[in-house]
Amino acid sequence: MKLYFKSLLVKILWFLVSALRQKHNPIVIAVAGSVGKTSTKSAIATVLSEKYNVQWQNGNYNDIVSVPLIFFGQKMPNIYNPFGWLKVFMSAVIQILGSYKYNIVIVELGSDKPGDISFFKKYLHVDYGILTAISAEHMENFADIEAVAKEELGISEIADVLIVDIDSVDKKYLKSLINIMTIGEGSEDCRITSRNLTPELKRPVKFSLKTGKSIELETEILGKQGLPAMAVATLLSSELELTDQQIKCGLNSIKPFAGRMQPLSGLKGSLLIDDTYNASPKAVETALKTLYEIPAKNKIAILGQMNELGKHSKALHQDIGRSCDPKQLKLVVTIGKDANKYLASEAERRGCKVVRCPSPYHASDVVRPLLRKDTVILAKGSQNGVFAEEAIKELLYNPEDVNKLVRQSNSWLKIKDSQFSRSI
Repeated sequence: MKLYFKSLLVKILWFLVSALRQKHNPIVIAVAGSVGKTSTKSAIATVLSEKYNVQWQNGNYNDIVSVPLIFFGQKMPNIYNPFGWLKVFMSAVIQILGSYKYNIVIVELGSDKPGDISFFKKYLHVDYGILTAISAEHMENFADIEAVAKEELGISEIADVLIVDIDSVDKKYLKSLINIMTIGEGSEDCRITSRNLTPELKRPVKFSLKTGKSIELETEILGKQGLPAMAVATLLSSELELTDQQIKCGLNSIKPFAGRMQPLSGLKGSLLIDDTYNASPKAVETALKTLYEIPAKNKIAILGQMNELGKHSKALHQDIGRSCDPKQLKLVVTIGKDANKYLASEAERRGCKVVRCPSPYHASDVVRPLLRKDTVILAKGSQNGVFAEEAIKELLYNPEDVNKLVRQSNSWLKIKDSQFSRSI
């Protein structure tokens, strides 16, 4: 029964999207890739909003049912809630028949398993597609990285123009593609040139376009992993004829996102780097590199398990353990079964001091006595079984900064209470 309702909803929703696009013809941008999709959506929307009205969703509406809702600015009702869906349909019809205030719609395409992006081919064609990266993701469903690549590259089949981060997508995957533009340190279309963090923890960066234009600024985005999102926004904005002033103003408006390398004030003058939204091998490695770059005497990495890696989990956690540098890290704190077993053991082999924790609350108890003015703590991990934001919560200087953390709704807090005991 559920599959029948879902199939019916898909047909109705995409029919409404088609009608909307025929009547109002907004520019549609789709973002796909193994990491960085939400940050990329946000960066694009922030900069393009300097000139256009942009419709997007700062969340995970990225499957065949939820993506159409973004076009109409609607929330997902329960699949068996007829009144909720009637409200969605009525709002869609009103927008189709009346005025539609958005010039641009930005959507995200998720890929949890083979065939997810291919499923969009029947319903969606976009003006611009963005491929952020190809790296290990949902490896319990993909045989290997080649299978991930095959899935993510499906976006090339539904986009008039594809923008690719060539620093995060192996060039071998791009040989057969046409109508592509690139961003990256070696790109001709939009080259990224960055320097070390300033004492104020700002990143000097320059985006050089093929047209000869360049945009320079000092961004509050700490990690270099955040710069490709800004480069995509710069390239798209140039293509869509924003002025240099509009582009720079938009880029300066991009702030650290919740749970994504967000700096927060910690107890006793310490600095917390909250990167707890989720974790994949590439994202953890780049987060550690940023931590190493920050000038501080004492650096601590709270590293939670990376979920959904399937048979590759052991090797990938060991890889992160080998990325832990004893010359940089005073302490490595791990949370979760595979992190405690594989990541921790490799970090110890490298010479790091490691404490294994059964919960994020235990991790905060371990770290709290070590806090002082010259201490920086990075927290990174997946969701279920980790929830490293709860370790950060206990270390905040300003209790109101709890509102800046991810997954703080009552429903999420109940899930966390069901998974962990607060006692050691």
